[in-house]
Amino acid sequence: MNHPSTYRNRRVVVLGLARSGAAVARLFHRLGANVTVNDRKPAEESPEAAELAALGIEVICGHHPDDLVDAQTALLVKNPGIPYNAPPVAAALALGVEVVTEVEVAGLLSPAPIIGITGSNGKTTTTTWIGRMLEAAGRRPIVAGNIGRPLCEAAEEADAGSVLVAELSSFQLKGTSSFRPQVGLLLNIAETHLDYHGSMDDYVASKAKLFANQTEQDTAVLNADDPACAAIEAGLKSRLIPFSLYRRLESGVCIEPPYEAAGAPDNAGEPERTIVYRSGDGTEQAIVAVRELGVPGRHNAGNALAAVAACIAIGVEPALLAAPLRDFGGVEHRLEFVLEAAGVRYYNDSKATNPVATLMSTGSFEQPLILIAGGLDRGSDYMELLPLFGSPKIKGLVLLGETRGKLARVAELAGMANVAVVDAEGDAESVIRQATKAAARLASPGDAVLLSPACASWDMFPSFEDRGRMFKESAHTL
Repeated sequence: MNHPSTYRNRRVVVLGLARSGAAVARLFHRLGANVTVNDRKPAEESPEAAELAALGIEVICGHHPDDLVDAQTALLVKNPGIPYNAPPVAAALALGVEVVTEVEVAGLLSPAPIIGITGSNGKTTTTTWIGRMLEAAGRRPIVAGNIGRPLCEAAEEADAGSVLVAELSSFQLKGTSSFRPQVGLLLNIAETHLDYHGSMDDYVASKAKLFANQTEQDTAVLNADDPACAAIEAGLKSRLIPFSLYRRLESGVCIEPPYEAAGAPDNAGEPERTIVYRSGDGTEQAIVAVRELGVPGRHNAGNALAAVAACIAIGVEPALLAAPLRDFGGVEHRLEFVLEAAGVRYYNDSKATNPVATLMSTGSFEQPLILIAGGLDRGSDYMELLPLFGSPKIKGLVLLGETRGKLARVAELAGMANVAVVDAEGDAESVIRQATKAAARLASPGDAVLLSPACASWDMFPSFEDRGRMFKESAHTL
């Protein structure tokens, strides 16, 4: 894609409204492009439509016109979630019209260095943590992207003295061609979003686009424990800072002493572990003890390693990182403590939208768990949850959503007896309220009830945030 300023007096189609679509439409309109915005939802369900129309932008709602994209269209900017087989996207590709996401636009627009963070799990926690760490170090971070604020809006605000900290999904990255972050961070790769990507190869290739345009002046931060990340490492042109929970790295950020193999339980008698940075020239610096981190769980220790590596890559002195690592209290909907009632503690982990995320979250607890799980069916058989369902840690299961039958089958194979299945009848609030009450009935003092669905929310809920909010409200009304 060319710089956004070169589209003056040229036709730009923005497909999909919401915050990012409205932001990119306003941007191109200010730059003098002839902008058409299209959304399949009716105008009354798109609050941004009236605002854009008042600016003089052509807005078409309620359907995709057959002639939306034509030979005069210079660019199509699509909402990341719209699939590539959607008729307007397919028409653009057939005509040779470039199709991008808002991330591509922001990357060309930003005068600030960019830290791009992606991965199957842990993106929002790590992105937020990096923002807090940069702020504590006296830098001027602007946190945006998949975390909520449109990236192109943040890029317009940025200047050379700020740092754009961008959470990026595979959907967003797939629609990039020239995007080049000065620091690219890949946390992990797990099987997810196959309904969108069609294959793991396409999913991994979309994540790898984070590094495609980096040069030797840039930095890649990769998980040395993840085989998919190791495969990406072979094609890097940028310098590498790896991080690891399980290996002693001579160059990179790791735990000393390392954890035992993934999946091995943490034992009370284990030695104190410390996050350590090694520069590769023999210099070693201890950052902070793992037990002092502001959020619990081994997976969050991994997020902390990645955040440390990214901040060092952008030029922060390691000695400045300990305090924000201790002070960070986590992010809403990610292992969020809700309340304690009748001796039972309730936790909201609605952001756990795939099985790997749920496995990591449950590993953060020592007490018996009543797990609430289930949601959108993306075709997985969920057999990776079989060991968890068969472990003594899971005292009971409450299942809901499209996948409740599949998960019940896995629970049956695991020999679980305490399983409650919530019927799909009723609205979303009613279903989550029933699930919370069912979990409370299965719990005893000293237990924890954990909403960690292992599935996306879109079968019943508008978003994982809505699902988490409704769960918290239900817990408070028990």
